[in-house]
Amino acid sequence: MAHSLPNLNYDYSSLEPHIDAKTMEIHYTKHHQTYVTNLNKALDQHPDLFDKSLEFLLLNLSEIPEDIRGAVRNHGGGHHNHSLFWRVIGPSTGSQPSDGLLKRLNNDFGSFDDFKSEFTDKSTKQFGSGWGWLCEDRSGKLITTSTGNQDSPISSGLKPILGIDVWEHAYYLNYQNRRPDYISSFWNIVNWEEVEKNLK
Repeated sequence: MAHSLPNLNYDYSSLEPHIDAKTMEIHYTKHHQTYVTNLNKALDQHPDLFDKSLEFLLLNLSEIPEDIRGAVRNHGGGHHNHSLFWRVIGPSTGSQPSDGLLKRLNNDFGSFDDFKSEFTDKSTKQFGSGWGWLCEDRSGKLITTSTGNQDSPISSGLKPILGIDVWEHAYYLNYQNRRPDYISSFWNIVNWEEVEKNLK
């Protein structure tokens, strides 16, 4: 089946003042939709790949036909990254994780505040467009990392559980070039319940 936009579980205005309604609308209906459209166009050239999950495609990029590999990496990554992003943010959230996830963060980073500081630093320093991530590595340890453009941590063998979009289209209307302010505000809308589901 062709890929499609996931449903949002909240209104565009629900994340204000942290993310404004116009940014949400453009980000979801224009940017994310473009990734979905272009991914489907690429897969139309090799229809058998529609049977493969998006995670499979991103984990096995070296096996994707060369003529569409770049499109799958860019647009498949964009589709997957954004689909996760919409789930891990939401209204009336942003306090802190449940005891189980909080214990994991404390064990792997020293404290919840140390995790937030490291995640913020990686996301802020990502050069140009990209993403900041909290991932689980192959050993089961939680780590922070960043990726450029729409590259997915999945392609490096990591399991992304929390991500922040630091492309300018994600924040420019409200924050202009103040990426650190956007990232600071992001903590008010993290849906920790969904983050924990991603980990499980």
